[in-house]
Amino acid sequence: MSKEQNTTGNITPPNKDLETLKNNFPNCFEKNGEFNFEKFKKQLSKNEINFSKESYGMDWLGKSYARLLATDETTTLLKADEKFNQKDENKNSENLLIKGDNLEVLKHLSNAYYEKIKMIYIDPPYNTGSDGFVYADDRKFTVEELQELSGVSEERAKRILDFTQSKSNSHSAWLTFMYPRLYIAEQLLKEDGVIFVSIDDNEVAQLKILLDDVFGEDNFQGHIHWRRRHNQPNDKTKMIGLVAEHILVYSKNKEAYKQSGVGKLELTGSFSNPDSDPKGDWASKPWKTGSDQGGSIYQITTPTGKILDEEWMGEEKTFKEHLEDGRIYFPDKGNGAPRKKYYRFERENEGQSATNWWNHDKFGHNQEANNHMTSLFGGVKNIFSNPKPIKLIRNLIYLANLNNRDTVLDFFAGSGTTGDAIMLLNAEDNGNRKFILAQLPELIDPKSNKPAYEFVKNELKIETPTIFEITKERLIRASKKIQEENIDKPTKSKKIKCEGCGEDGEHCHSCKGEHTLKTEASKKKDLSNQDLGFKVFETMPIWEDYNFESEELDAKQMQLFDESKLTKEDIKALLVTWKTYDGILLTETLQERDLNGYTAHYSNEKLYLTDKGFKTKNLKQLLEKIDSDKDFNPNTIIAFGYHFESKNLREISENIKSYANKKSIDIDFITRY
Repeated sequence: MSKEQNTTGNITPPNKDLETLKNNFPNCFEKNGEFNFEKFKKQLSKNEINFSKESYGMDWLGKSYARLLATDETTTLLKADEKFNQKDENKNSENLLIKGDNLEVLKHLSNAYYEKIKMIYIDPPYNTGSDGFVYADDRKFTVEELQELSGVSEERAKRILDFTQSKSNSHSAWLTFMYPRLYIAEQLLKEDGVIFVSIDDNEVAQLKILLDDVFGEDNFQGHIHWRRRHNQPNDKTKMIGLVAEHILVYSKNKEAYKQSGVGKLELTGSFSNPDSDPKGDWASKPWKTGSDQGGSIYQITTPTGKILDEEWMGEEKTFKEHLEDGRIYFPDKGNGAPRKKYYRFERENEGQSATNWWNHDKFGHNQEANNHMTSLFGGVKNIFSNPKPIKLIRNLIYLANLNNRDTVLDFFAGSGTTGDAIMLLNAEDNGNRKFILAQLPELIDPKSNKPAYEFVKNELKIETPTIFEITKERLIRASKKIQEENIDKPTKSKKIKCEGCGEDGEHCHSCKGEHTLKTEASKKKDLSNQDLGFKVFETMPIWEDYNFESEELDAKQMQLFDESKLTKEDIKALLVTWKTYDGILLTETLQERDLNGYTAHYSNEKLYLTDKGFKTKNLKQLLEKIDSDKDFNPNTIIAFGYHFESKNLREISENIKSYANKKSIDIDFITRY
């Protein structure tokens, strides 16, 4: 089978909803591919499904344009930072940091990472008026094109285009900016995935309705109020000072999320084992109720014979069962009111549910995050404005209930806290969670952010300082800090045992001889199997004169593009872009395959022919290799059309089609431009 694709300039996110409709309701599509909604309604009406004539939702100037941007083709290619990625600490890493406009990045990820992301956390622009957000758009639609693509009137199309070029920071501008990013993010989430979005008072109302629109109101999980500062504001110009921020939480599919396990927070509390309870460490709480809690009234006799006639937390039957089981004890030398033990292992199994109020002590605050950044960057203060604390992100990770090898995506990476938190948590519990971060190379203002500008310019020797360089450097330094703190130092815990009886604890209960304590030597923590590196990729503009208006590529059009100007680096970027489009993860390396002097690239049963000079001898070797090499089973062969003569393409296509390979592989041959 042979076909042509104009793919490079036409990479778009997959429309899985449309595929579902085509698979389940093929009779509702006309010959020209248009969907007949009236026929669709009639078919569903037979099944007693009623369509609402009125609905609640959000509309704004630019919504139709935002929907268009969500499915519009990319304007970039992806390329690897090969020098950085080949460093020992990075070459096998499955973590990613991608430089570029995050809408472009999300589109490039949309095939390879479709429904592969367990958790998304983003901290987008808050649109406060002072955070520098303005809507900027480099797409150039005519009024007629926008009318046709989005189905709006000429007057509305004109208003939208005026608005998109006005550098606005209105609510409509912010919503137009956010919608396409959230639309693609929803597609990337696994069915049991969760998204967390930070925001402040200015856009929280709009964001809530927007997330309802994209993820479905039924998938709303909660609204966390996080106290971001530890001190009270003191501003005489404001009636209410900003102390807390908002984190809106949505699942992709609430039922799938429940079935996979609802996430819980990290266990807190002071657990110990002063009485050498065989069940392990425990903490306690009163069996007696508070004055307004209500309970059961019955008599309890303490070990000393004291009668306590009170209102108790549980039923008398339950109390007796707990007493028999050793869960009840009486403090104050056996005279105090009973207390119930709860064991660490039980709480660890149950987990701790989150509330919607997160205080700064447990979940971190801005000053704590600033101090961490200052420490990482060698004492340079204020290198990033309002970074998020690691405590906050790690607790969101707990709520998302990440399993081993699950991936977290943050496409407003900022200072890189999400990546730092993932590496730190993995080092602590020997986990293998992965991160994908995306950050725009936003220019650093030398006046408003002098420390960051001078650090990147003078310390990192980057001619044009951007926020991306701060993100990258933070991850490098965080990784180094984790290794220094864990590899060269002993673990925190030390066990104390009796040499006579072997019991743990300061007090020996069973040793009849002299009680002699010894401290066991702690072992160093081995992080050799930990992924503490990351690979770097970036978006780059598609080559000049490469995009054509027509869907049909004729000989005249192909002559408009001069492929001789393409460098080896350009072809490498083409390969990275194509493999990701074809569903191959960015961290998976394309294998070089020698075809009698011609180098092809192979992965996931896809073979790429992008270099010039493919001859009949190379084709012969290709066919022989398919027969003889057990690890070489391409079901798709993709050729870069500009680097092949027409007769070569025909020869490959005809031979692939007619050759009966010994493995009986059905091979597609695709020519891409």
